[in-house]
Amino acid sequence: MGELVKLSSVEDAAEEFLVYLGGVRSVSPNTLKGYGINYKKLVELLKKQIPPTPCRSNGSEGIPLESVELNHLRSCMGTLVREKQAPASVNRFVAAVRSLFAYCERLEYIYNNPALELKTIKNPVRIPDYMTEKEAATLCTEPVKNPLLWPVRDHALFEMLYSSGCRVSEIAGLRMRDIKADYRSAIVHGKGNKDRIVFFSDKAVEAFKQYLVERKMHIKSDKPVSSVFISQRGTGLTVRGIYGIVDRYSSVEGTNRHVSPHSFRHSFATTMLNAGADIRIVQEMLGHSSISTTQRYTHVSAAKLVDIYNRAHPHGKER
Repeated sequence: MGELVKLSSVEDAAEEFLVYLGGVRSVSPNTLKGYGINYKKLVELLKKQIPPTPCRSNGSEGIPLESVELNHLRSCMGTLVREKQAPASVNRFVAAVRSLFAYCERLEYIYNNPALELKTIKNPVRIPDYMTEKEAATLCTEPVKNPLLWPVRDHALFEMLYSSGCRVSEIAGLRMRDIKADYRSAIVHGKGNKDRIVFFSDKAVEAFKQYLVERKMHIKSDKPVSSVFISQRGTGLTVRGIYGIVDRYSSVEGTNRHVSPHSFRHSFATTMLNAGADIRIVQEMLGHSSISTTQRYTHVSAAKLVDIYNRAHPHGKER
């Protein structure tokens, strides 16, 4: 086993850490991409504070690891805040920076970790944008009433998004082999390479069966496609493509706000919780690793709270 080469630049350390995350930790491509973007931003901001020197492994100039101090990192955060970056984005940057310098300290590239005292900023709880049950039902049937693109596909897509609570990336990544024989459930591949079972309503199953008939007509015999949802050209639908489809139908009568594919997921969670489903069951169905994420959906309506009070409190109207 060769001797460990001690890296001395932020750039080299970031590149090595990304390789480690992708190869050893097997983080998802999206997570890896996010870390890479944050490290590119880190280097960009540090260069405005620390003069680059010829410290990279290839002899070129870079930011010396040992030159980075806490005040430099706080200044980077301050710049992001002044740029009006969302608190969640700033905190992802902080998490990426902490991870990088912890890695460098562990491998003894540095002896004093400047990110140890780097704190996240307060992230206000944002109530997710969701549709009411009536709005969701209206949007699900809109492709049938107002055929804009591929009505049968779009109807099935919307019904499956709403009844399963899937992330848009999970629906885009769904393969025919993932769907159970009765079409009532499927295995989806979620964040962190975690698989889970999701379920589809009777309406979704019926719409899906109708879509499958037309799906066959759009696939060329010499180019089989495993994606469940495809374009009219016979290629798998992308996340961007699904966003475009929802966007085309979202400004409809009965839906008083602009919605996205994730609005179906939010509405699924809200509907389940308002109907009395246990929050831990909903957490499992959504694929959340932390229950605190699921708790964002507990914004039941005032009318629902009054109804619960009247039924539960000893002095309620129904007592």
